[in-house]
Amino acid sequence: MSRRDQADASDAGADALLSVRGVTLAFGPKVIQRELSFDVGRGSIFAVMGGSGCGKSTVLKAMIGLLRPATGSILVDGRNYWAGSAAERTATGRRFGVLFQSGALWSGLSVGENVALPLRMFTRLSDAAIGRLVRLKLSLVGMEHAVEQLPSELSGGMRKRAGLARALALDPDVLFFDEPSAGLDPITSSRLDDLILNLRDGLGATIVIVSHELPSLFAIADDGVFLDAETKTAVAHGSPRVLRDSCPDPQVEAFMRRERPEALGGGTLGGETLGSEATGAEARDGEARNAEAQPSGDRGKP
Repeated sequence: MSRRDQADASDAGADALLSVRGVTLAFGPKVIQRELSFDVGRGSIFAVMGGSGCGKSTVLKAMIGLLRPATGSILVDGRNYWAGSAAERTATGRRFGVLFQSGALWSGLSVGENVALPLRMFTRLSDAAIGRLVRLKLSLVGMEHAVEQLPSELSGGMRKRAGLARALALDPDVLFFDEPSAGLDPITSSRLDDLILNLRDGLGATIVIVSHELPSLFAIADDGVFLDAETKTAVAHGSPRVLRDSCPDPQVEAFMRRERPEALGGGTLGGETLGSEATGAEARDGEARNAEAQPSGDRGKP
């Protein structure tokens, strides 16, 4: 281990499986997030939170090795991911399972063939052994009956569960979820939350979840980080429930409570001036009331 790796490892939390240290993410001159530092503990369900467009999915891509940070380090078990060789990064990547937003299933393959794909790519198991493992992984998510079905024959929730079975194929230490509840009805979303909890408790997996679905975050996440689109950095750390109930940042607390901060009474939201918008609405209401008060024959006269 290099001196830089030793310094990074000593700075990581004692029980951290993943650590982000001073990470800045950018595409050319465009900075997405800067100077991010946080730890993901073993067995935690860690939420990457924030409003739309703040860079949550970009942070996830960096954590799973799909995007190299402009600066900073990402540590897995205290070792700098990007300081390793290509073979070492591949070996580390096999410890990760990823469920993408849409499930990302191959449309021309059956559910069983989708789940079998990483087993065929990264193991030397026989077809019979792979078949047994495929049925086991599908049974963990309640999808063993769909082994022969095509993705086009599945509902949205079933596609998510099939994608999760594939993410579990190589027995990962860490599961990453990118907006797992997106597009799901409340009942299906709640069932997926229960499944995520069962996987953490039953398999001992560490879970990183990107989401702005507050009911799901409150139900399952025990730690997290809140990203801000304006300052382009993390402005709060802690579980969603703690950030909702006691965060000192009014913007974060308001987001977690689905409320507008009091300061926005004359401020901006989404680039629009709320105070002037309200003033314009009041003026229009006043004009309407004046028009109603006038006799019909006088309307339109000065």
